[in-house]
Amino acid sequence: MSKKTVSYFYSPDVGNFHYGPGHPMKPHRLSVIHSLVMNYGLYKKMQIYRPYRASAHDMCRFHSDDYIDFLQRVTPQNLQTYTKYLSHFNVGDDCPVFEGLFDFCSMYTGASLEGAMKLNHNSCDIAVNWSGGLHHAKKFEASGFCYVNDIVIAVLELLKYHARVLYIDIDVHHGDGVQEAFYLTDRVMTVSFHKYGNYFFPGTGDMYEIGAESGRYYSVNVPLKEGIDDASYVQVFKPVIQYVMEFFQPTAIVLQCGADSLANDRLGCFSLSTKGHGECVRFVRDLNVPLLTVGGGGYTLRNVARCWTYETSLLIDEQISNELPYTEYLEYFAPDFTLHPDAVTRQENANSKQYLEWIVKHVYDNLKMIQHSPSVQMHDIPADTLASTDHDQDEDNADPDVRISQLDEDRRIEPASEFFDGDKDQDKNEDSNEI
Repeated sequence: MSKKTVSYFYSPDVGNFHYGPGHPMKPHRLSVIHSLVMNYGLYKKMQIYRPYRASAHDMCRFHSDDYIDFLQRVTPQNLQTYTKYLSHFNVGDDCPVFEGLFDFCSMYTGASLEGAMKLNHNSCDIAVNWSGGLHHAKKFEASGFCYVNDIVIAVLELLKYHARVLYIDIDVHHGDGVQEAFYLTDRVMTVSFHKYGNYFFPGTGDMYEIGAESGRYYSVNVPLKEGIDDASYVQVFKPVIQYVMEFFQPTAIVLQCGADSLANDRLGCFSLSTKGHGECVRFVRDLNVPLLTVGGGGYTLRNVARCWTYETSLLIDEQISNELPYTEYLEYFAPDFTLHPDAVTRQENANSKQYLEWIVKHVYDNLKMIQHSPSVQMHDIPADTLASTDHDQDEDNADPDVRISQLDEDRRIEPASEFFDGDKDQDKNEDSNEI
C-alpha cells in the first residue's frame, strides 16, 4: 500500500488556553502531543500547517448569529454584563467563560475547516487536527466543554465537493451535536460508538435514534456498556463500519478520535488500550477514502498524548518506538515512560458477546432499508471558504533574501532514505547500495 499524503494542522498558541482551575478539559494536552510528534520525528513525514483562524462568518454557517456574537463579546472581565445570556447559551460550569475563548474556538475550528478544504482540492489524502472534534456544540448553545462545532462546519465544507460524507465517532460520549445537525439529511451518515445508559452524558444515542425524514436510517448509534475492552470493541466496530461502507459508499470520512474511551480516563468508563483505540484509526485509514481526523474528549492528559501521537504514526504509516523520546514533558509519563503502558483497569466488561452481536445485526437490518446510496444532482460548486488563505498571502509576501522560508520548512517532507537519525547519520546503509 502506497503511503498517503498527510497534512497536519497545529497552532502553537492553541495549547495555552485554560478552562479554569479544576476543569477536566485541558487544552495544554495539545502542546504535549505536538512535542511528542516533533521529538519522534513524525513531522518529517507530514505537511505541517499553521492553520487558518475561522471567522464569525465561518462559524455562522452552522451556529446562530446571536450565539457567535455572544462568544465574540463575552470575557471574564465583562461577565456581569452578560449574566442574563449565560443560561440562554448554556455557558457556565461545564462551558465556562475563559480568557481568549473566541480565539480558542477560532483556532480549532479553522484547522478543521482548512483540513476539509485540503481534502476537497486533493492536496492531501488525510488531514489531522487534534485540537478539533468538539462534537457536543449545538446550533444555539455550548454543551459538554464544546462551544463551536468544528466537525459540522468541516462537513458542510466537504459537502461542496462530496456527494456523501461519513462521520465516525469513537469518543466515550455520544456525538449528539453532529447527529442533531444532520439528522434530516441522507448526504451525511453519522455513526457513533459510545457509553449509553445510567444517565451518562449527554443521555442521547439510543440505537433507535436512526434519523428522520430524508435522513431516516442515516443515523447509526452503537450504545455500549461500561468496561468494554479492545477485543469486544473491534468485534463491533469493524463489521458496523464495513456495512456502512457497503450501503452508504461515502466519498469522504470525518473520524472523531475522542480519547476518553481509553482505560482509566478521568471521565470515561471504557477499558481500551492505545493499541485497541488505534486499531479503529488504522481500519478507517485503510478504507482509502479522503479522511479528516480530529481529536475530541480525553481527560487523563498523559494517555491522550500517547494515544494521539501513536495514531499520528499510524496515519503516516510509520513505526515508532515504545520508549518515549525525551521532551520537556517527559515527567508526565512516569514511572514507565512508554507509549503503550499496560492498561490496568478494575472495570469489568459489561458487554456480552451476544449483546454486541445483537447490536451489529440491528445496524445491518437498518442499513438494508437504504435502497441505494443517495445521488446528488449536478450543481455549481460554491466558492471556497478561504478564497485567499494566509498561506497564499505568505507566499506572495515571502522574503526573497531567505532561501528556505518557515512556510517551506513546514511543508517539507523528507524521503525515508534521506538520512539516518542518531549515530548512523553518515554511515552507509548495509542493506542497500545507498551512500
